[in-house]
Amino acid sequence: MRTRTSTAERTSAHELPRALQAGLDDFLEALRVEAGLARNTLAAYGGDLRRFLASAPACGARDWPALGLDVVVAYLGELRRAGASEASVARALSALRMCLRHQVREGRLAADPLATLAGPRLRRSLPHVLSQAEVERLLAPAGEGWRAQRDRALLEVLYACGARVSEAAGLRTSALEPRLGVLTLSGKGGKARLVPLGVRAREALEAWLAGGRRQLLRGRPSEHVFLTKSARPLDRRTAWNAVRAAARRAGLTAPVSPHWLRHSFASHLLEGGADLRAVQEMLGHASIATTEIYTHLDAEHVRSLHRLYHPRG
Repeated sequence: MRTRTSTAERTSAHELPRALQAGLDDFLEALRVEAGLARNTLAAYGGDLRRFLASAPACGARDWPALGLDVVVAYLGELRRAGASEASVARALSALRMCLRHQVREGRLAADPLATLAGPRLRRSLPHVLSQAEVERLLAPAGEGWRAQRDRALLEVLYACGARVSEAAGLRTSALEPRLGVLTLSGKGGKARLVPLGVRAREALEAWLAGGRRQLLRGRPSEHVFLTKSARPLDRRTAWNAVRAAARRAGLTAPVSPHWLRHSFASHLLEGGADLRAVQEMLGHASIATTEIYTHLDAEHVRSLHRLYHPRG
């Protein structure tokens, strides 16, 4: 049985017209060098833009000046008809906006064809957050073997520092500063930030480094903090599995992910009175607008307290 294919899919097997390919390569190189974006982010932008540019020749556009608003609107409509979510459409449109503005700056386009086009309005959902009691259950010690030591240290780092799972799994020994009680996390775009390491997280890390990790290495050198049974660097999937296993032991029925601990870290700091900009720095957010979503959670916490304790709540 033959299936229908979109215009982008039918043309993606062919090479892009030379002028479009050159402009795309130039834009992606500018993102890499000037903006310092991570490899995964560059790949996502590149994929979105290639799919759009692959559909352009079917609309008669083989060079940048021919990429008018009608070509973009036709492509976005095709994405929707193919079942893309509004979030996916918004991401594709965002990549197109940046790319076309770059082509204007480089002289390939006389004007931005998207200057008057409004993007889809997205409902911003609140992140999943664990209560402090749930975090305590999640981080409770579970055994004394090397795996238990590693997983406890990993979970403590995720919650104590608000680390992304890739940051925690890829942590290197050079990032640890036990004397100062901080560690260095390398986030998106390779940007480094110093984050305080609490007492319990330090204790869990020290137990792992001196115990299970040393046992796995058997005298061999390694610059990676978290290791697998074969003494290889921990990968993201294994880190996810460690969090899921701890959630099951804690009796948490929700599908807890490592990012829930990052959200909980930020929310609990704000509930305790931490400054929003300090939380932004610790999370490694480029814009404070990204961090402000946690103020909605904090406001809900305050409303809950008001309902509970105020005589007219």
